[in-house]
Amino acid sequence: MKKFEEVKFNIGELKGISAKNIEEHLKLYAGYVKNTNLILEKIPEYEGYTEEDAFAPYVVSELHRRFSFEFNGMRNHEYFFKSLEGGARPLPDNSQLKIAIEKNQPFDTWLTGFKTLAVTRGVGWAVLYWDKKSEQLISTWIDEHHLGQLNGLSWILGIDMWEHAYVYDYPTSEKKKYVEAFFENLNWEVIEENFKKAL
Repeated sequence: MKKFEEVKFNIGELKGISAKNIEEHLKLYAGYVKNTNLILEKIPEYEGYTEEDAFAPYVVSELHRRFSFEFNGMRNHEYFFKSLEGGARPLPDNSQLKIAIEKNQPFDTWLTGFKTLAVTRGVGWAVLYWDKKSEQLISTWIDEHHLGQLNGLSWILGIDMWEHAYVYDYPTSEKKKYVEAFFENLNWEVIEENFKKAL
């Protein structure tokens, strides 16, 4: 199977999110890429022992379970870091995404609700999806990296709410400040492009 490659991101200086935090966070992302590839290598290896080793099928099944965690950890971070490239860019009033959001509520009301979702207790991600089938935007919480991903929906926007995303800058009691910093640095042009591709 083709190996996944680590994406290199061009993230400049951010307001409220230190270079140290980004540097350490990128190391973690690199680990997800490495582990995704390692699991894909190990599954066939252990499958070869299934007839002679009664324990091997359990190892294979656990590797398959772990794969979704590592793979989604890799992909989620790619969306996350991409959205911080190129510096902060506003979402134009005539953007297709803003128009879609405002079919149901004012943009600022949606954004406030999304920020509230982001500070859900636990580790995971706040994600905005586009459901092409029902033609609507859906905001949801994902536990860890993979528990609660919505099948068949396209990722538009996501914020990493594991402590590693902000621990060098904010204590856990102040993670709301990290959420504000994330949106202050967000390149909405990237998010708009995600939406256009999802349509």
